[in-house]
Amino acid sequence: MKRRLGLVCAPVLIASACRNLPGPFAPPVQRQPLEDFRPYRMSAIVDMSDEDARTHFVQDLTSNATPTWRWTGKRPTVRVRMRSAENRSVENIKFTIDFSIAGVMLRNTGPLTVSFLVNDVVLDRVRYERDGVQHFEKAVPPGLVTAGQDTTVGAEIDKTWVPPEGGPQLGIILMRIGLTQ
Repeated sequence: MKRRLGLVCAPVLIASACRNLPGPFAPPVQRQPLEDFRPYRMSAIVDMSDEDARTHFVQDLTSNATPTWRWTGKRPTVRVRMRSAENRSVENIKFTIDFSIAGVMLRNTGPLTVSFLVNDVVLDRVRYERDGVQHFEKAVPPGLVTAGQDTTVGAEIDKTWVPPEGGPQLGIILMRIGLTQ
């Protein structure tokens, strides 16, 4: 009986073992990881070189054609929105700004004090006595930013400068401003 069962099953097992395997193939193309990739982090930064930067302007930003920066007035302000599935307070948010102070301005006005604001609430005031590129970053208090709603971020310069040839009152040279998580 066992022998008969073995003779009946043997051809079935042999037939099922014969299979065409796929030929060799090249491995997938290897890609370099993104340099600035930060998974699960949100940001709402307005970079003055962005094509849509003007859509975020609220006040006191010039419409000059310089591709990477803009002169500001006394109180440059932009509107940003932090994204989320729910409209709730967003935690661990930082206000960040990159700007420059012109040497010719400091020679005429003296040291500047810049106040940094989120939704018209002053986060900090910093006195600048030297010209050049500046970076400021500070944590935003919980409850000040709500996901899915517009948030205004800006700065207020205590003294503006009008060039000798005339023109608008000038503040700082803004490169980027916004919120990060």
